[in-house]
Amino acid sequence: MFGCGTSSGVPVVGCDCAVCVSGHPKNRRLRASLRISWRAPQGPQAAGGDEGGGGPEFVAVVDVGPDFRQQALTFGLPRLDAVLLTHAHADHIMGLDDVRVFNFRQGGEIPLYGNGQTLRAIRHVFSYAFEESQEGGGKPKLSLCPVSTPFELGGRLFTPLPIFHGSLPILGYRCGDLAYITDCSEIPESTFALLEGVQVLILDALRYHPHSTHFSLNEAIAASERIGARRTIFTHLAHDIDYRWPRFELPPGMEFGYDGLSFSLP
Repeated sequence: MFGCGTSSGVPVVGCDCAVCVSGHPKNRRLRASLRISWRAPQGPQAAGGDEGGGGPEFVAVVDVGPDFRQQALTFGLPRLDAVLLTHAHADHIMGLDDVRVFNFRQGGEIPLYGNGQTLRAIRHVFSYAFEESQEGGGKPKLSLCPVSTPFELGGRLFTPLPIFHGSLPILGYRCGDLAYITDCSEIPESTFALLEGVQVLILDALRYHPHSTHFSLNEAIAASERIGARRTIFTHLAHDIDYRWPRFELPPGMEFGYDGLSFSLP
């Protein structure tokens, strides 16, 4: 996991709460993002790692927030073949300019996948990347790929997962036994059907008390229990969740995520 923090990050600027001043590495949370890499054509060998044999490594990132450059340097990003966007809020897209180094290194455009509303916002916010203008230090070269049905990426099938972030329709993603859902306040019945059989679930759980556009921890636990994943990792965590001292014991198979968490899939 590249990051498991909320929009302000943790520590929060100017905050002296126990979590923000703890200095504990698992209480330091960059903005929510996930690296997925695998060896084609066998399939994903790791989320956050590059173990395994087979063909050339394919690397995708879900969301590129303002911490993207720091995340790429801290956890390593040897290449970037695709970006999957959940939605166009600042904490999920404002590192997009930093993908240009991969344009320079790899040549060619980098595809961005998302729903139509998200990609229209990208074209607006990063208009300079799509206009004929001076290059200067370079511009990101991006190919916008709207998705609403399963699509192939590096020899693997990805399924968009429609969810709601308050009233905003956004996407999670499923690849094989892995599903990633952040910034979620509601999972439609049709999306629960798309989650059948998921073994590893990364799920939004902002804080202990309710929020209008995110799952609280109790809501996330209930959703996880319904989905029935073998392992659930909670993400997009705010600064009232202390990794060291949870307010209550999580159910078996559920855990708080942390920056740098990696795991392999069979």
